[in-house]
Amino acid sequence: MEPKKNIREIPVYQPGKPIDEVKNEYGLDQVIKLASNENPFGCSPRVWEALMQERGSMQYYPEGGASQLSKAVADHLEVDERRLIFGNGSDEIIQLISRAYLGAGDESVLADVTFSRYEAGILIEGATPVKVPLINGTHDLDGLAAAITDKTRVVWICNPNNPTGTIVKKEELEYFLDHIPEHVLVVLDEAYAEYVTDTEYPDSISLVDYHPQLIVLRTFSKIYGLASLRIGYGVTHPDIVQDLNRVREPFNTNHFAQVAAKAALQDQSFIAYCRNQNKLGRKQIMQHLDEWNISYYPAHGNFILFNTSFSGDEVFQFLLKRGIITRSGDKLGCPNHLRVTIGTKEQNEAFLTAYAAFREEKGS
Repeated sequence: MEPKKNIREIPVYQPGKPIDEVKNEYGLDQVIKLASNENPFGCSPRVWEALMQERGSMQYYPEGGASQLSKAVADHLEVDERRLIFGNGSDEIIQLISRAYLGAGDESVLADVTFSRYEAGILIEGATPVKVPLINGTHDLDGLAAAITDKTRVVWICNPNNPTGTIVKKEELEYFLDHIPEHVLVVLDEAYAEYVTDTEYPDSISLVDYHPQLIVLRTFSKIYGLASLRIGYGVTHPDIVQDLNRVREPFNTNHFAQVAAKAALQDQSFIAYCRNQNKLGRKQIMQHLDEWNISYYPAHGNFILFNTSFSGDEVFQFLLKRGIITRSGDKLGCPNHLRVTIGTKEQNEAFLTAYAAFREEKGS
């Protein structure tokens, strides 16, 4: 049995190594995972309280349109509910966008180093990815705009960008959107938006009112700590929501994810705490990188990508044997780099101690 020709060269997505697998492989009792940009503080206690009240609903199908969660998100963002679509993580919405708008003969523009699922979605639908190099780890909006042709259907912007952590700022994004042809959909993926503290970060939700071809993606997987439940959403024009609903599975988000997301949304004090702890953790790691004279990209999410001057795979393996799971930049399109998630203060210290041991071994 042969698959479709256009998917043969698509690499299988490789997630961060599971903690139990590393424990078994290296005989370790303690392992710290700083590979997948998860929230080390978990989720709000309100989530567990809400889930416990739903123990008797396992046998029922979820709300197909996530109506209660939709109302909660609409109230939180101050948008019309008709502008919202929910997915099994924002990953699924990426897939829905590709399915709805891309096909053979179409082009889709994206950065050369960014979240890999954009290119996967493009290729699965038989469209052509057009890659534009980053500039100092940041999206080149002029380059993206210049790459648009009559065949372009979708442009992808990850903000903050994964894996570099850099951001596109408000004024440049607004200028970019003002000059995009009407036949092009712009996807602004803001999975890490709640972590950003830079005052020049765009208020993207307000831009949706002025740009009907813009869709903003958000997720409950990162700062809200619900990665295992898989739920995210998009904010866009109601017509685009309708298009995406035509290719969406009827019950794509499960009931417990909807309940958890609604409860998590109501505890913004927890989100503020996580944002502040992440800011302190970024400073903690960057201070050591500065002392070691190690270059890194400006970090605005909950991770840092830095130059190891050695193979990223080699550093990854060294840390792995010491119970620290990170992400090799070699696998992310950034050779000789390592991406580390910001953890708790203690987890960060453990990472820094292990990395110091690598530097000592290398005499650097």
